[in-house]
Amino acid sequence: MFARCRYGEAMVPSRLEERSLLASRLAAQLLSGTPAGDVVAATRHLLAVQGQDPRGARLALRARTAGGRASAVDYALTRERSLIITWVNRGTLHLIATEDEPLLHALTTPQLRANSDRSLRQEGVSEAAARRAITAIVKALADDGPLTRGQIRAVLEQERVPTVGYATTHLLFRATLDGLIVRGPMIGRDHAFVLAADWFGERPKIDRDRALAELARRYLAGHGPAEDRDLAKWAQLPLRDARAGLEAIASELEQRHDGLVDLRRTETPPLPPPRLLGPFDPLLLGWRSRSLVLGSASATQVVTVNGIIKAIALIDGRAAGTWRMSAGRVELDLWQRQSRATTAALRQEAAVVEAYLTPD
Repeated sequence: MFARCRYGEAMVPSRLEERSLLASRLAAQLLSGTPAGDVVAATRHLLAVQGQDPRGARLALRARTAGGRASAVDYALTRERSLIITWVNRGTLHLIATEDEPLLHALTTPQLRANSDRSLRQEGVSEAAARRAITAIVKALADDGPLTRGQIRAVLEQERVPTVGYATTHLLFRATLDGLIVRGPMIGRDHAFVLAADWFGERPKIDRDRALAELARRYLAGHGPAEDRDLAKWAQLPLRDARAGLEAIASELEQRHDGLVDLRRTETPPLPPPRLLGPFDPLLLGWRSRSLVLGSASATQVVTVNGIIKAIALIDGRAAGTWRMSAGRVELDLWQRQSRATTAALRQEAAVVEAYLTPD
């Protein structure tokens, strides 16, 4: 049993309770039960999918939808404008539904400005140079956008703004924090930038108290059961804001005996069959701890020294190995010998992944 306390601070659960919690979170993540109807529905359900690894973001949606190809994500980004990739939450690129950008931008980007200031200084970009650069970026996108990162870098070089190292990236980051630009359409294999106002219009005004409540509700829909500190880490919010959001929807929540909270749900589906999840999958990024999914595995088997989260094979709801693509084929590295049935299921999953990533 967990110790009874507000939103967590829990003791180690029994094996049965741990399995029940794992099943609940996998269902919330759409990895068991009924999958999402399409990539936009899956993205909206998860609210934000880490997107600095383009293949990883697409594989996250593959595991949570019924069929389709990775090209459906490109179509949503480019033609429908229903998905975008932008810097929100922990200062990392995330794939989000376009309609959710105002909420996430308002709540999760202000706290990123101090790091942005420091990073620009470290790259040798003065305040004056940053202002000049952002003005040039906005003008170039208004005149000739969408533009790729390389094209924008050329514009900055003409303005004699530092672009070496990570300077260009941090200038694009600052323009995003200022609410001016987002990553919109794909141009070939490159993700191009656009003016936010051109791509999805004027942002609505956000009431902060209502927004915190909506953030808490949406987070739990894709990550419950959880606690306030899980939400605070996932969105990089002050703990007081995470608590305020959860308290605002207290009447909608189930207070569990283990100290966690969740939205009221119907019966939880059983653990899913063996699955292959891509790098930076949301299942390893949604809570303070990864131990529930990693089990007895060492974190170093999944997370590299420079913070890269590897693609994993999920067996009985837990990481059981890693995998990678080589020449269009899935190569598995399982940590233990598996049964014939499990091996066959993983081979079938591998074939589905290979087909999903094959260009149309």
